[in-house]
Formats: sequence, structure tokens, C-alpha cells
Amino acid sequence: MSIDVFFDAYTLQFLLLASLFAMLGGFVKGAVGFALPLIAVSGISSIASPQEAVAAIIIPTFVSNIYQASRQGLGPALATAKQFWKFNLVLVLVIAVVTQLVPRMPNTLMFIILGTLITLAALIQLLGLKLPPPKTRTGKAGLEVGAGLVAGGMGGLGGFWGPPTVMYLIAIEVEKHAFIRAQGLIYMVGSIMLVGGHLTSGVLNSDTIPLSFFMLLPVAIGMGLGVCVHDKLDQKVFKKLVLIVLCAVGLNLLRRGFF
Repeated sequence: MSIDVFFDAYTLQFLLLASLFAMLGGFVKGAVGFALPLIAVSGISSIASPQEAVAAIIIPTFVSNIYQASRQGLGPALATAKQFWKFNLVLVLVIAVVTQLVPRMPNTLMFIILGTLITLAALIQLLGLKLPPPKTRTGKAGLEVGAGLVAGGMGGLGGFWGPPTVMYLIAIEVEKHAFIRAQGLIYMVGSIMLVGGHLTSGVLNSDTIPLSFFMLLPVAIGMGLGVCVHDKLDQKVFKKLVLIVLCAVGLNLLRRGFF
């Protein structure tokens, strides 16, 4: 797609607003380590179709997750991949299936689904809800598969699978450094499948791929700014404010879907 065709497909006003939402998502991710897809998808959905919003943030999510997963080196990443192979397998299989449903859904249904997922994801973190730790080997395996199913469903539909992943890792009491490494790996694996799934579904196409690459710059700028202010923010207060805003955004998407 040439530059002229790109700017014919997307108005300057749309690109500026979408970039603002992407930068905001990047800022929050840089500052507190989460919510890039949640904020960017929910924001861009207010000025575009849900399918376009999901497509716009796929490449930035993919790149940021590759970076996060590779920070601790290849050896630890491979060990983590072996430890969580069931979760990752279920995650990618469900994402592969669910992504194919996205372009077939009417916008109203997508608004309802995204609004529900975003509101629930924010409330889960806001209320500090936790899964009970599994007491048996069978229970642990069941929890891993179940969490992978939920994470894959959320990832395939909305491009984010952080909340169920975090709840699962907390439930099995993963050590701090392994926790961060596992998150990075799971997010990277899911991102690879998300790109592949939406290339097949058609959500990522000749129009939306350039848009998604365009969003890399504002996300990178936002993350850079977020990292700079990381130590200056009251992490708990800022996270709570972000989650409250996300609840309001999710409810607004539900309103758009129902009315």
C-alpha cells in the first residue's frame, strides 16, 4: 500500500486519535507493565469497527511481547516453555480457532463481547480476585488447561489474555522472576498465533497491516515515556485508576453494542 492510498483509507483525524489511544496504552504498559491491548483496543473501538481496533494493535502487541520474552535470555525462556507447555498449547489452539470467528461477527456482537471482556478483566484485577491453588496433580493440570482455554478465548476475540494468565500463575505460586519470564513467554507465544490467526481470518489484510505497523511508533513512544515515570508513580493508585477507567470504557462498549 502506497502512502497516498494509506491516507485515503484512513483520515488524518482517525490516525491521530488512534495513535493517541495506542500511545496511552504504551504509556500504561511502560509505567506498570500491563493493559496495552486493553486500552488501545477499547479506545480505537470508539472510533472504528472492533475488528479494525483489534487489527491495529496486533503488530505492536507482538513486538512488545517478543521484547519482553527475550529479556532474560534463550535458556530460561526454553525452560519456561517446557514448564508451561500445556497452557501454551491450549492457548494457541483456542486462539487459532476463535480468531476465525472475529470477521464473521456483526459489529454489535463484537462491541458486546469486547465490552464484557474488558469490564471483567478490569474488575478481576481491581477486586484482586484469585483462583484457589490446586491441591492435587490432576487439579493442577485441570487448572492449567482451563486457564489456557479462557486465555485463548479472550486472546482470539480481543487480542489480550493477560488477566487469566496472571490469575493462573498466582494460583500455582510461581516465584517472582519466573513469574515475569512466564508472562513474557506466554504473551509471546500467544502473539505469534494471534498474528497467524488473523492473517488467515482476514482481519489482518492489505488495509489493516500498514495501520498496525503505523501504531508501532506511538506505542513505542508511550512505552518510553511510561518507563521514564515508572519510579515516580504510586503504582497501586495508578493501577487502580487505570482499571476504573477500563471498567467505564468496557461499559461504554456494552452500551454501544446493546443500543
